[in-house]
Amino acid sequence: MREQKVLGLLGGMSWTSTAEYYRLLNTLYAERRGGLHSAPLLLHSVDFAEVAAMQQAGDWDGAGQLLAGAARGLEQAGAGAILLATNTMHRVAGHIEQAVNIPLLHIVDGTAQAIRAAGIDRVGLVATAFTMEQEFYTGRLRDKFGIKVLVPGDEDRQEVHRIIYDELCRNDVRPESRETYRGVLAKLVERGGQGVILGCTEITLLVGPKDTTVPVFDTTWLHALAATDWLLDTTAYTDSD
Repeated sequence: MREQKVLGLLGGMSWTSTAEYYRLLNTLYAERRGGLHSAPLLLHSVDFAEVAAMQQAGDWDGAGQLLAGAARGLEQAGAGAILLATNTMHRVAGHIEQAVNIPLLHIVDGTAQAIRAAGIDRVGLVATAFTMEQEFYTGRLRDKFGIKVLVPGDEDRQEVHRIIYDELCRNDVRPESRETYRGVLAKLVERGGQGVILGCTEITLLVGPKDTTVPVFDTTWLHALAATDWLLDTTAYTDSD
């Protein structure tokens, strides 16, 4: 009997999306194994107010050190891999990777594999302003996977970002904000987006496949799927090249 793997879930950014990660990980694991099985997890949930303040101040090094310390704790507690339950904080993925001797299951990679498996190479992205505007995310999609990313215009980016922090991170889901997001998604499709990445782990509280005419790539679900593959030594996608 092989030793059971344990996944380290680094969450709290925000708690609403971490709760969804927990639900998805256990649902996917139980679907694969059946019966009363649930995913073997260790959770470290940080105080998002502290992280958000560092984001706003541009103190990515401080945020990276904070999350690296949490990741080391998960490794020391027995985790065999780290799942960072947020898109934006993959901005400091390098800090975490340098701090531990176990793999970080990068959120971009599972999403990109799903996009490539769908035969798509041009996608729209809605996310926090940090994720839409900085290279750590769009650059990895482009350089590692050959995927071109379209982002909303300036005003739409600001509104998408505001809704995430002022509403969704507080579990405040508003119909008018859903209509705003639908409009942003439509513009991305008009510009040639063959699919849309929901690139913030809270966005699925607001919109999903029914809210656009092209395939939707839910990073939260895809990240949880990749983690379940790791736990069970399976592979959801193969290279389409």
